[in-house]
Amino acid sequence: MIGSLKGIVQGIYDDRALIEVQGVGYLVYLGNATLSRLRKNEAVFLYVETYVREDALKLFGFLSDTERAWFVQLQNVSGVGAKVALAILDIMTPNQIMQAAELGDKASVSRASGVGPKLAQRIVLELKGRAPPSTLYSAVEHGAFTPPSSDFETPEDRREALGDMALRNGAISALQNLGFNTADAMNAVAHAYGKFDDDPELADLVKQALKELKP
Repeated sequence: MIGSLKGIVQGIYDDRALIEVQGVGYLVYLGNATLSRLRKNEAVFLYVETYVREDALKLFGFLSDTERAWFVQLQNVSGVGAKVALAILDIMTPNQIMQAAELGDKASVSRASGVGPKLAQRIVLELKGRAPPSTLYSAVEHGAFTPPSSDFETPEDRREALGDMALRNGAISALQNLGFNTADAMNAVAHAYGKFDDDPELADLVKQALKELKP
């Protein structure tokens, strides 16, 4: 089973690239966002998910192992295949997918090609609290909530959203320091935040989140 490839980009096509590794060329399927970052004749390292079927062997490539893990996790949802999973990863980072699942934000997911309202609803419901284990460190390191800039029409809207995300990330970090795992902390903070009419103080948000975590 092929887990990664390190080689030279020899060709870039609509949905795949040809990667030469020690004289052997591998056709690797990639999302549009990844394809746009490749340059012909330049070196690249890709994490690979290998799919073996009766009539074909396909390689799907990613620039990070976190993206690869979410590619697999998304396909655990009924109705999501490789094409739709790549389409979602084209418009959302892994952390944004995690955020959408925890907040039930089907609108963000439905922006992906091939994802209708019903499928988007199923995705956020089935992925809630089910981040791939390999992505948890990434969520802690980079911040679990990261708003996509294209969702905000004005600088004021974006500043407000960034403040909101910073508040939530602070609360999540506090819960992690108390020994709670990332998925539980995100879920608790998302529910706790919804209990306030206005932006709460960090300490108040943490206290409410702790109540959400009680059995």
